Amino acid sequence: MALDTAELAHGLFRVLETGDLELAVDVVDEQNHNREAAVAPPACAIPGPAGTLASGAWLRSAFSDLRFPVLGVARNDDQVWVRLRMQGRHTGPFVRFKDGALDQAIPPTGREIDFEQVHLLDVRGGKVVRHEALRDDITMLGQLGVFPPAPATALRMLAWRVSGRAARAAAEVTALAAGAAGALADASHPTGRAS
Repeated sequence: MALDTAELAHGLFRVLETGDLELAVDVVDEQNHNREAAVAPPACAIPGPAGTLASGAWLRSAFSDLRFPVLGVARNDDQVWVRLRMQGRHTGPFVRFKDGALDQAIPPTGREIDFEQVHLLDVRGGKVVRHEALRDDITMLGQLGVFPPAPATALRMLAWRVSGRAARAAAEVTALAAGAAGALADASHPTGRAS
């Protein structure tokens, strides 16, 4: 049974919260393009469910208890607009990328994030085929002490960069996201994997 557009929207964000492989296949089209992957590890730009699973792994690596409570949904036959909040606790490095390379690594602060986003999803054939967002990243960075820069946070970020911890965090989250994307291939070919 095909999900309606509102159920697809809820399902997409549930995939980001949980990494649910079966749900990702049910709600994300193989041709899905996530325009928001520009600041994420390279695997997040992979089309289809694999890129969505990678995006969720990246976010969950930085924010424990990640959740996306939906505040409102508007839709027509082939588009869904979702207004929601992104919430969680910053317990892992939040690594942002530019052109696939490390741009910024924010060391864990233990702080809560809670900010609003609006997402536009294009739907075709009962699945999400394209995703764009308008996020309030400035509020999130403010909640993490990055913008405007809190002196303690700025010093920790500089120390991470100079010591190589930022580069190691980027490598780890890149591998984690790639592993989440690869889980889809592993699940569809369980005997093709080396032991």
